[in-house]
Order: sequence, then structure tokens, then C-alpha cells
Amino acid sequence: MNAPSSPWIFALGIISATASWAGNDQQQDIPPSDFQDVITLDLQTQLSSGIETITLKPANQHAEFNAYGKALSIQPLLALRHRYLLAITDRNQATARFKQAEQANKRQQALYQGGVSAARSLQERQAQWQADKALLEGSELQRQAIIDESLLNWGKALSGWVLSAQPDSLEIFLNGRKTLLQITLPSNRQLPDNKLTIYVDPFGNRSKAQPAELISAAPQADVGNQGNSYFFQTNTNNIQAGMSVSAWLPEQKNGLSGVVIPKSALIWFMGQACVYIKTDHDTFQRRTLDDYSVGADGYFIQRTVKPGEQIVTTGGQMLLSEEMRGQIPDDDS
Repeated sequence: MNAPSSPWIFALGIISATASWAGNDQQQDIPPSDFQDVITLDLQTQLSSGIETITLKPANQHAEFNAYGKALSIQPLLALRHRYLLAITDRNQATARFKQAEQANKRQQALYQGGVSAARSLQERQAQWQADKALLEGSELQRQAIIDESLLNWGKALSGWVLSAQPDSLEIFLNGRKTLLQITLPSNRQLPDNKLTIYVDPFGNRSKAQPAELISAAPQADVGNQGNSYFFQTNTNNIQAGMSVSAWLPEQKNGLSGVVIPKSALIWFMGQACVYIKTDHDTFQRRTLDDYSVGADGYFIQRTVKPGEQIVTTGGQMLLSEEMRGQIPDDDS
């Protein structure tokens, strides 16, 4: 009776062994990132390894949208200013000649009325007075035309700098301390209220973007774009005239609540951004980030880590190595 059952027992053994092998194979296919074991390090090891942490504080951040623009040459502004100064000089000369002609005309009239001068002399003086008056009116029209051109192309704020008697505002562009930018928003966007500062970078790198301050709205849109255009100034020294720039502007809606972590806290493992959280005085645990955004001061995180938690800012890569070392099977076991 026992002999016939042996083949079945043998077959069941093969199936069982196959299932066990398959189960081990599936377990090996699980990526190591799923094994986020707690790492235990005593205080002395932490100090010798250079591990540093900070306690996260609450932070607010506005969602941002992108805009694009270019760095402008101030040569047209300088040319406009030189033309304006020449027009002022011409008007001053014309004013002086007109006043002189007006006084001479009055004297000639007095002489004529006193019978001392002939009518022909009075007529000549009046003709000269009329000519000088026309020159004065022409110089004033020329000055006003330059003002109108400046307002049409550059707006009130920049025109005030161009037409000022003391052009200190233009000097900051001329000596390279600041760069003039024209930023054009997408057609469905507006400049946020009371937001006079945006962030710009010529290479599209948000983490390296520098602030730019609003000057005024541009009276004319940029060619090829339908959105509103604005003039900004920045002291970023890697932006030169003619360069294209990327800009980041805050949304109108309310800000998001979360935390900002330093750039040094973020590490990469198997294509995922991670951080290490200190869960106790001698324990650490890796946490994968899925909701971070790049900011000027670090990375803004809304959900994955919370205020009050301690995050590793220095030594995260060492903790990752320690975690991976702990997952290597012991040959003696």
C-alpha cells in the first residue's frame, strides 16, 4: 500500500521546492528601497561620522509659475537721454535769443513812437522777434517729442530716470552694478499684487535663481508674446545684455504650509529623492520624498516631513551606506 504513494510524495516535494525557490526569487526582486530599516548609531559614532541635524520649522510657500524674458541693453536709453539733453540745450539757447529779441523789439517800439526811429527798423525788429519765437516753439516741440517717445517706449518710471537732471539711476546700469530686464508673463497670468520681487536665472536653474525687483509695467508687449510685460532690475552678475532669462513668480492664491529643508539634506537612492530623519537620540530612518519643490533656500516639502522633526543635514550618504551594509546577508548565517 505504501509503495504506490511514493511517486506522489516525490512530486509534491518537487512542487514544494519549486514554490520555495520562486518565493525567494520574488523576494530578491523587491528593490532595496523598500527596506527602510532603522539605523542605530551611538552618539560617539554620530560625532565621529560628522552627522548633523536640524529641527524643521513651519514654512509657507506660494506656488510659482514660469515666465520668460531677456536682459536689455541700456544703449537706447542713453541715446534717448543724449537727444533730450541736446534738445534742452537748444531750447535754452532759443529762449535766450527770444528774450533778447523781445527786449530789442520793445526798445525799437519806444523809439518809433518817440519819432526817433523809422518804421522800417521797427519792422525788422519785429520780424527778428517772430523768427526767434518760432525757433523757441520748435525747440520746445522737439523736447516734448522726445518725452512722448520715451513714455511710449519705456513708461513713466524709466522715462523719469532718462529725463532726470541727475541720472544716477542709469549709472547703476552703465557701470554694471545692475541689469535691466524685460519679463513677459504668459497670456493667462498677471503680476501678483504687492509682489515687487521675482527670481530669475539665465540657465533656467531655480535653485540658483536670484531676486529681481520690479521697476514698472512695460508700455509695449514683447514681440511674439501676448502676455503683459514688465521691467525689472537685478544685480545678478551672470546676466548680460541680450541673454534670455527664466523667471519664477508666485501665484495669486494662498501659500502652502510645509517645511524647507537644506539642499545638503537631500540624497538620491535608486532614482528617488530621500532624506534621513532622526527618530530618537540614536536611531535614524530613511524617508522617500514625493512632494518636494526647488526653492532659492532649499527644498520645500508639504507632506512627507513635518515641522518639529529632526532631519539629517550632513552625513546622509554615510547613513545610506550603513543601511545598505546592514542588508547584505551574513555568509556565516
